[in-house]
Amino acid sequence: MNLQANPGRGDGTSAAPASKADIESVVVRFAGDSGDGVQLLGSQFSQETALAGNSLATFPDFPAEIRAPTGTTYGVSAFQINFGSRVVKTAGDQPDVLVALNPAALKVNLNVVRKGGLVILDSGAFKDKEIKRATFETDPRTDGSLKQYRVIEIDISTQALEVAKPFGVSQKEALRTKNLWVLGLVSWMYDREMKSTMEYVARKFGSDDPVGKANMAALKAGHAYGETHEISGELSPIHLPAVKFEPGTYRLVNGAEALAWGLVAGAHLANLEAVLASYPITPSSPILHILAKLKQFGITTFQAEDEIAACCAAIGASFGGKLGITASSGPGIALKTEAIGLAISTELPLVIVNTQRAGPSTGMPTKTEQSDLFIAVWGRNADAPIPVIASRAPGDCFDVAIEAVRLATKYMTPVMILSDGYIANAAEPWLIPSVKDRAPFPKEFRTDPNGYHVYDRDPTTLARAWVKPGTPGMMHRIGGIEKDSVTGNISYEAANHQKMTDTRFAKIDGIANDIPEQGVEIGDTKGKLAVVGWGSTFGPINRAVHNMRAKGHDVSHIHIRHIWPLPRNLEKLLKSYDKVLVAEMNKGQMLTLLKSQYLVDAKGLLKVSGQPLKIEEVENAIKKQLEA
Repeated sequence: MNLQANPGRGDGTSAAPASKADIESVVVRFAGDSGDGVQLLGSQFSQETALAGNSLATFPDFPAEIRAPTGTTYGVSAFQINFGSRVVKTAGDQPDVLVALNPAALKVNLNVVRKGGLVILDSGAFKDKEIKRATFETDPRTDGSLKQYRVIEIDISTQALEVAKPFGVSQKEALRTKNLWVLGLVSWMYDREMKSTMEYVARKFGSDDPVGKANMAALKAGHAYGETHEISGELSPIHLPAVKFEPGTYRLVNGAEALAWGLVAGAHLANLEAVLASYPITPSSPILHILAKLKQFGITTFQAEDEIAACCAAIGASFGGKLGITASSGPGIALKTEAIGLAISTELPLVIVNTQRAGPSTGMPTKTEQSDLFIAVWGRNADAPIPVIASRAPGDCFDVAIEAVRLATKYMTPVMILSDGYIANAAEPWLIPSVKDRAPFPKEFRTDPNGYHVYDRDPTTLARAWVKPGTPGMMHRIGGIEKDSVTGNISYEAANHQKMTDTRFAKIDGIANDIPEQGVEIGDTKGKLAVVGWGSTFGPINRAVHNMRAKGHDVSHIHIRHIWPLPRNLEKLLKSYDKVLVAEMNKGQMLTLLKSQYLVDAKGLLKVSGQPLKIEEVENAIKKQLEA
């Protein structure tokens, strides 16, 4: 049976038997022990796929444990990629191909593979002890568990050991070349050039390192195995034509990279130096790692001893005339909330990056969720509003970061960016932008002491002037205790507190006039059903609505970027549809927000599993709403 028979479409459904020419996209999932180099395997295959000109989206699925016991289900690491000759918007619902490097990887991932899909097993890892450790009662290869799939068993472990023998490396080092062997095989299956991977191996190990030579040999051996061995009777290589992208220079980018670079670009456009003060936390830590390497762009990074100190240090940087930035995930944001209130009270610009993860407390730190909307919009003591913006995809993080810097500096306020674990780690082709194409928004500091009062405000934005400490004649006082609405002196007057609270609210509410009106991603501005999403649900919602409209259904897609304040036309837009369905990865936080603001009778598609929303789930919810 050929690989191209009954291919999946990469959109959560199975296609009818087809020829190679009918294949538009393929979903491949690599899985193995956390020490098997699965993430490297996936990222290098993604790089090869991008260079081939295919559209792609990836989903790295990490275990939460730093190093779980070998062969256990909770130590399984996976990497999924959806690629093809059409524009790909998600990492795919159901893999067409699963490569399982041990029994635990098969146990964890088999249930998501498309029926009739291809399962490639490393038979060398299926020893009785390992099968039992993966919680199988019997060998899944012989008990009928795999009868709904096409299975190819290859002793990849032995292949890797044999290939590495001439280079004199240890058995442990030889077995670690399995990922490159698999990469060679899958590169043959999808007609991929391996030049970029060869260059990577040469850079990493050098030309004379025995381990590097063993990895290079494993890569070539896997490719040759597919081409010359008996596997050629069951598979034939598939070539997916390149997608016609907009002309320009592209690179693969994940959300953490794009967001970090967007912060650098935003600071540049604001003509400010920036200080990132952060405390390590999954999945936010890469932002600190990336910005620490960009000192040449006026970026200072500081790893604080805890989350509270990090946020306060960022506020101190803003007080001193820099752009203060702090980054964390849900638990860390909870710890920062008092300090965020201080930034609100002092009315200093502060960019807060919240890369959301699953669960309260430690929860599931490597899994994704959208459950921090409430804490972003309402999660502070007292009446303390801030703008909140959500990114929808890895590349979109760049523009969202710039927008956050613009709002923070223009309105002298903290701004929170909502990303999530899926966006942060997933990758997609990204057209590298030019900062010259972005309109600058330079921030000016007040230096004229004539008539200065600390809470004098711009009549349009209601933002107070930003004054650097030490500016001659402009000594002033700000802080967490309520201040007089003009002088900045401490005030406990009832009328003054009412005025300051109302003013802070009015300043944030007014931002609604400085952001775009809400548009419709797909469909009409009125009709039977609108599917509303925010953040990383963009891809599955967009593809599901596209599929349903192709079948003649009256459904549209609305995706909200500015979470708070909401776009000024959103209420009118939502009420132009007979029904509204809100799809999100929480227990209904955006659903509750929209109901509270607009009294709209919306329904929810709510998922809290630590896994991304699927296209099929959205399609089923659309059908249910249209049939109700």
